[in-house]
Amino acid sequence: MAKKNDTITIKQIGSPLRRPESQRKILIGLGLNKMHKVVTRQDTPEVRGAIAKVPHLVAIVD
Repeated sequence: MAKKNDTITIKQIGSPLRRPESQRKILIGLGLNKMHKVVTRQDTPEVRGAIAKVPHLVAIVD
């Protein structure tokens, strides 16, 4: 069972325009598709890995 603290809030800060298709797909996989959109996801190694691949497009919100 996941605890409340096992979530991470991600905000899209960069545009996917003129980016490789793989980076666009990573944003879609995270649930992001528009600038300044904020989503909450489970804090798993998979999500952390996706964030690490596009650090210039997303920010972790406290």
